[in-house]
Amino acid sequence: MPLIPKIFLQRAPEAKASAAKGLIALQRLGAPAWTPRDYASLARQGYEKNVIAYRCVRLVSEAAASAPLKVVEDGAVLCDHPLIDLLARPNPAQSGAELLESFYGFLQTAGNAYLEAAALDGTPRELYALRPDRMKARPGKSGWPESYEYAAGGRKVVFVKPEDGASPILHLKLFHPTNDYYGLSPLEAAASSVDLHNAASAWNKALLDNAARPSGALVYKGPDGAENLSAEQFDRLKSELEDAYQGSANAGRPLVLDGGLEWRSMSLSPSDMDFIDAKNMAAREIALAFGVPPMLLGIPGDNTYSNYREANLAFWKQTVLPLVKKTAAALTGWLAPAYAGAQIICQTSEIDALAAERDAAWARISRADFLTDDEKRAALGFPRLDAPAFEEDERGEHA
Repeated sequence: MPLIPKIFLQRAPEAKASAAKGLIALQRLGAPAWTPRDYASLARQGYEKNVIAYRCVRLVSEAAASAPLKVVEDGAVLCDHPLIDLLARPNPAQSGAELLESFYGFLQTAGNAYLEAAALDGTPRELYALRPDRMKARPGKSGWPESYEYAAGGRKVVFVKPEDGASPILHLKLFHPTNDYYGLSPLEAAASSVDLHNAASAWNKALLDNAARPSGALVYKGPDGAENLSAEQFDRLKSELEDAYQGSANAGRPLVLDGGLEWRSMSLSPSDMDFIDAKNMAAREIALAFGVPPMLLGIPGDNTYSNYREANLAFWKQTVLPLVKKTAAALTGWLAPAYAGAQIICQTSEIDALAAERDAAWARISRADFLTDDEKRAALGFPRLDAPAFEEDERGEHA
């Protein structure tokens, strides 16, 4: 009989439900200003309006959610366990991959991600990802968070952390050097580059809309004593410019001047501004903040990696795997105490992106003549040759 932490005994045994789910259903909510950053602006200007940041968040969250999580007990991978069922189907509305994708997406956008455990009969039965902008950490006398407050639509739910048990809320955050309660998101670190990239896109849009409206001045050179256009002449010239030269359909159409008009340029061209290079540099800086190789985003001019496969391997090893292992360790510390001896790990041997590296490791170890067959199998994570067949089947390990 597994030991059950007291936190999972706080709710009524006859019902299980997310305490915040009823709040989430409300619409037309104002944006809370609880966290030290403006989450709404970051999400709007970054994820919603910037294609590079959007793709970075999607790449990281989808890749991390696809990494298989396994339940291990006494060093053996289990095939049948309540934690496996919980991770596979955390709530009626989402699969495990969908929940984790939301969880990782919140983490990349806000620097903070929250999971709520809903319990029945003292056992966690459902998991829900909560929006970080609606969550507020409430520090206690020691200075560390003792409870979390979730607010939406004018209603609040307080999740209290017991003194001798696990919290009903899992708070995973990215490192922030100047904040004890909230993490620093890659999106916030790349905010200046996001603004620059968005401004470049807006400039492109304005260029298409106003391509033939000259970025300069039309100077009228009339006879002495008549240097100014009449009101009728000015209105006619303005109307002709708007009708004949403004808009993407008239882009590049030559401007014909007569009647003493002279064109004087008053702005720099995109080539003078190094416009394209500046936009690509901003895109590379955004990708750098998220740990995504620019080659995976199709950004030109980046030759850091010799090929796409090398860039994808670096992305998994340097960005995705550390994030997934950190999450697995956090889930173990949060959920596994309800199931004595259980541990949640990331099974890297089932990740297709690491297949080439696994093949190289297998070939290298197989050529090691100084190792016995059992030592080689142990180095590769396989059971001993003399292990009973039924033990391998129960553990779900490869023969």
